[in-house]
Amino acid sequence: MFSLWALYHELRGLSFDAFMSSLIAIPLHGWVLCVLSTVVAYAALAGYDRLALEHLGHKISLIFISLCSFTTYALSHNLGASVFSGAVVRYRAYQSKGLTVTEVGLLVAFCSFTFALGTVMLSALVLLLQPDIIERFTDVLPLGAAVSTGTVMLVFVALYVIGSLVGFRPIRTRWLKLEYPKPSLVLRQLIIAPMELIAAASIIYFALPHAGNPGFLVVLGIFLASFSVALLSHAPGGIGVLELVFIAGLPEMNPADVLAALVVFRLLYLLIPFVFALGVILVFEGSRYRAEKRRERISPSPAEQFATSSDKDATILTKRDGH
Repeated sequence: MFSLWALYHELRGLSFDAFMSSLIAIPLHGWVLCVLSTVVAYAALAGYDRLALEHLGHKISLIFISLCSFTTYALSHNLGASVFSGAVVRYRAYQSKGLTVTEVGLLVAFCSFTFALGTVMLSALVLLLQPDIIERFTDVLPLGAAVSTGTVMLVFVALYVIGSLVGFRPIRTRWLKLEYPKPSLVLRQLIIAPMELIAAASIIYFALPHAGNPGFLVVLGIFLASFSVALLSHAPGGIGVLELVFIAGLPEMNPADVLAALVVFRLLYLLIPFVFALGVILVFEGSRYRAEKRRERISPSPAEQFATSSDKDATILTKRDGH
């Protein structure tokens, strides 16, 4: 609620006509690039689940993984509380493929860590290559703070990679086993996670006009900050948070242009996938319901099983008495 109030305070001088003009001004090739970026982003998100399943030792068809991943992220991005809502969807889907509750929990944790790993690595690169980006949010910290923070972030990523190469022993508990992914998996994590984040940020970048545009690296850095804050806020769709951080981070651009680009992002990355995800859930749950009904018709009820067993016992006793 605070983010919405702050956003209203920030945009109270913006007219609807100015916003519509900015939205209509987005060229056709910009829309095409935004759509392609959305497809790449969701394809990379499917890679999160595929890597996690490979780490757990499960082989599931790529089509099923892609549909499950698409539905999971389309819902969790819009509903908020992404870890919980994503876990519910994944459990319903992957339990039908033989995964246990513990394995689904590990899968969710693996995917969340992959996202965090990509965010940390890209944020570090942005801070090292564009240290003055921190001046867009605060004038208290020196540029050296951006460089040192980026360096620490990269060290964290390097330690994770080294841990995989060394092959530390897994941590075993009574309920689960935690172990480092194989180096090949870690390498793919370091490719897929940044790919998804870069593609998602590209939706906004391609929807922004060239006039006053500070460049993709700055847009990427602001996106990483705004999207991370939006996820931590657990606000449905990060409503208000995403817009507030972007408008504050791009003071040189017309707020109407920034808001129009964010509406395009919400439409392509959040709302349209959300509608399709609801359709996927209805089809999936409907097929499971029909399959359950077929099993009930084929399988005898407990009373029928008891009657059949009693008839068999009676037949055996009759034969024995005949002897």
